[in-house]
Amino acid sequence: MKSSDAVILINLGTPERADAKSVRKFLREFLWDPRVVEIPRLLWWPILNGIILPFRPKRVAHAYQSIWTDQGSPLKVITERLADKLQATLSRDQGAAAPKIVCAYSYGKQSIAKQVQSLSSQGYDRFLLLPLYPQYSATTTGSVYDQWAEIIRSHRDIPDIRIHKSYSARPDFIAGLVQSIQAHWQAQGRSEKLLFSFHGIPQRNVDLGDPYEAQCLQTARDVADSLGLESAQWQVSFQSRLGKAEWLKPYTDKLLAQWGAESVESVDVICPAFSIDCLETLEEIQVENRDLFLASGGKAYHYIPCLNDSDAQVFLLSNIVLESFA
Repeated sequence: MKSSDAVILINLGTPERADAKSVRKFLREFLWDPRVVEIPRLLWWPILNGIILPFRPKRVAHAYQSIWTDQGSPLKVITERLADKLQATLSRDQGAAAPKIVCAYSYGKQSIAKQVQSLSSQGYDRFLLLPLYPQYSATTTGSVYDQWAEIIRSHRDIPDIRIHKSYSARPDFIAGLVQSIQAHWQAQGRSEKLLFSFHGIPQRNVDLGDPYEAQCLQTARDVADSLGLESAQWQVSFQSRLGKAEWLKPYTDKLLAQWGAESVESVDVICPAFSIDCLETLEEIQVENRDLFLASGGKAYHYIPCLNDSDAQVFLLSNIVLESFA
């Protein structure tokens, strides 16, 4: 590494405020990305602007309000806290050679391009783009590559930029998840079932070659094997579907309702596709799906938080950074 290296931690993004106007602005940018919704623009435009944006932002804003903190969106607050801890760790271990660590978001303020421009003006000339998506999907990390291509197109002197594609099967990532689960079991006891709930994508995306599902299944198998679990003790599911098309199955909400009806008494849920807790974990999983499971007959439901800014997460990212600049 050298003093002119920089690392940009990249997360999805968040509305600036927990109100319908801010959510509408964020959703318009997010859902208009052809990587996120692979529908021809001529067909998608009236659906997005005539059906989704007039009605969905108010409901989503209400959900954001239930998790919003005094500092703002949990995703942004924790991502920036993680960047600070990673910077402190690398500076302690690497001294003056430690790279600069900053955050950027695929949608909303603080874009990747703006961060590259800002860092370039400060003399940084070698960049690692590190998406905080453990499993690769064209719907997430793919959009980072698109923005990288736009940066290349807009620069005459092209920056030295590399992208870390995924880390779904890294031993240090698996170990962090295992430690998180074991710590939860020591504090709260162990439930009858362990559910790995990953963010869903349309089945069609996988049929066309997206490796996301295979990487999710591998992550879950590696963790379950490390924990010594039998096949009946754990399950994979997929959450956060949008629209009427078929998405990856089984669906988290349907599975939890089924388990409750089948007299599964207790469930622990972890979301290994998310590095940072956000709306989909703190509201959808921790609240909505908990209520669904209990209303369906379940007795105890526990959500195991993301790695967030834990020591395990900092250790994982430090290793990736050091390997990338070796």
